[in-house]
Amino acid sequence: MTDKTFDELQQRLTDFAAARGWEPFHTPKNLAAALSVEAGELLEIFQWLTPEQAATVMADPDRAHRVRDEVADVLAYLLQFCTAVGVDPAAALAAKIERNEIRFPI
Repeated sequence: MTDKTFDELQQRLTDFAAARGWEPFHTPKNLAAALSVEAGELLEIFQWLTPEQAATVMADPDRAHRVRDEVADVLAYLLQFCTAVGVDPAAALAAKIERNEIRFPI
């Protein structure tokens, strides 16, 4: 995914929230909380599954659909959080990967 794509998605999310008058509620705290809730909903799909069962979740069309929806919700709230606090998500991830490459050399 390119920076432009992140930018476009962030703008669409901003426009979506603005059109509905949700900006007052999109504070960093609220967005971080919503992100946590959505990550929990993603986890719930896999909760109590054995590793073998978890490996086959995407083979079930209904569960695969739920996974994609929850991934989208997590990403949407993460991108909205980044917008709210002024973080470039692609740059932040690239910098973190670079630090991890130094921290965990081969």
